[in-house]
Amino acid sequence: MEMLSNLLTVTGQVATLFLMMAVGFVLGRAGKMTEAGRSQMSYLLLYIVCPCVMVDCFLVERTPALTQEVAVGSAAALACYLLFFAVSLLFFRRQPADARDTLRFAAVYGNIGFMGLPLVQSILGEEALVYGALALLAFNLTSWTLGVLIMGGRAAFSLRRAVLNPGVVGIGLGLLCFLSGLRFPSPVGASLSFLSDLNTPLAMVVIGTQLAEADLPSTFRQPRNYLVSFLRLALFPTLTALLLLPLRSSPGLYCALVLLSATPVAGTTSLFAQQFGRDTAPAAESITLSTLLSILTLPLFAVLARGISMF
Repeated sequence: MEMLSNLLTVTGQVATLFLMMAVGFVLGRAGKMTEAGRSQMSYLLLYIVCPCVMVDCFLVERTPALTQEVAVGSAAALACYLLFFAVSLLFFRRQPADARDTLRFAAVYGNIGFMGLPLVQSILGEEALVYGALALLAFNLTSWTLGVLIMGGRAAFSLRRAVLNPGVVGIGLGLLCFLSGLRFPSPVGASLSFLSDLNTPLAMVVIGTQLAEADLPSTFRQPRNYLVSFLRLALFPTLTALLLLPLRSSPGLYCALVLLSATPVAGTTSLFAQQFGRDTAPAAESITLSTLLSILTLPLFAVLARGISMF
């Protein structure tokens, strides 16, 4: 009965996020949210709101136990991404090069910033956001290094871009505050908190507007999209759950990393595909299908992670 209760609770919280997506979907279908508006909202999220979330979630009291968890969690998140990349190379070999690289990138990277952090916050509470920040650090470090190498080749790689991107800069400031005990004046701290609160509703509306422009018939006809969704929503979170077991980490860290590894395909996939001249159709289709299917898989992995972490 307890497991069923937890499943219903998590399903309700996931459904809440999807209802907010529905607002964006309706606005997109009605033509009230244009591509220009979505681009501006995405810029606000990426360059202002997400860095504020990263800094704000590290403004907690530093304890020896939490410091150890931050170190262990960072290493574990990076190890997971390296594993995901290695596994992704086994798939999509028969696809054209442009589509193959896009599909592999899509399988590796989940929507941590826009969907994962709101989900962790709603299911595990504010205190678990620090674990989400660790996963986002691994996301940014690997996407701007290994991800760029896959999508753009060696000529596109830039160490400056790998280090000076909004996610890494935000987490760097957050870690500085965490390790040094630095705190901002009250008005600055309050502003950070208010801007961080924009992450969930704005991100869900943006995702909804993206879904409104998707070619659903084409999305459901392509077998490759289902394979991406299987890797992203089932195989990789399962591998994460198994990889983290020997670490004996806290239930919060374990649940957060497993849950974040089960998020649907990241919107970054479309941005990278467009920037590096890859096929954008598989990106849009895999984002759409995995997001729709995640309403079924996310509650299952949330309950599974909770159950395993209690042993």
